[in-house]
Amino acid sequence: MRSPSARAASPRPTPQSERPAVPTTQTAERIEWREGRAARGTRVLAEETAVAISYNGSTHAVLMATPADLEDLATGFSMTEGIVDRMSAIESVDVVAFDEGFDAQVRVRDDVADRLAKRRRTMAGPVGCGLCGLESLEAATRKLSPVTATRTFTTHDIARAMRSMQSHQVLNLATSAVHAAGFFLPGQDVCLVREDVGRHNALDKLIGALFRDGQDPSEGGIVVTSRVSVELVQKTAAAGSGLIAAISAPTAYAVRAGDEANVTIVAVVRDDAFEVFTHASRITPGAVPDVV
Repeated sequence: MRSPSARAASPRPTPQSERPAVPTTQTAERIEWREGRAARGTRVLAEETAVAISYNGSTHAVLMATPADLEDLATGFSMTEGIVDRMSAIESVDVVAFDEGFDAQVRVRDDVADRLAKRRRTMAGPVGCGLCGLESLEAATRKLSPVTATRTFTTHDIARAMRSMQSHQVLNLATSAVHAAGFFLPGQDVCLVREDVGRHNALDKLIGALFRDGQDPSEGGIVVTSRVSVELVQKTAAAGSGLIAAISAPTAYAVRAGDEANVTIVAVVRDDAFEVFTHASRITPGAVPDVV
């Protein structure tokens, strides 16, 4: 695959707004083996494509992602990776389609571009890893500023948010192959969900959508349909949300990061049961045994 930065001989790119909608699924033939018998049929598969994220004309990262909500992805990535610290630093986001994939072209203020040029790094890797291609171990293990969010949640809030995720997972309902990240406010179902083949991409899309809509992540919690890896904690902290709840368990590193960043990690959410690993004070006192 050719890098979007090396496209001198490529035909003129077409803005996404001028092209037909890009499918997020494809149908593939398959042979199913069940109960000792084989049968031919088809299955709907999730699509993925290369997405470059560029700043003022220079490619910064190349991700494999689901080709939807790419403006949200670029915005969320910019916020959670520390490229910008406020929406006003982003002047525009344009998604341009190429034969090889997409280029999310972010225009940032000149001072941000100058700072970025001094510490440029490139990430490229499979969807399962949010840290692939980092040239600096420091960037992968960056220190997190403690989250100052004071919003608290009841046990019912967390169970309700996780249950309400399913109705929003349209792509996963069709493919059984993508992750989702959702945002919820205390006492409500999830109000915003984004899906992607990569769990970190789904969270970046969600965070980008929140900021683009003018919603404050510190007012609510985040729910993800995956394990809690350290990059998810880092992105939650960068967004300013005080809670991340997940269907699966966290890694040990994620727990250490959550403790350091004052992020409440709730995991292994199953119906009304779950486990709290860090900063349990955000769970309503008395709602969980031994929470004070």
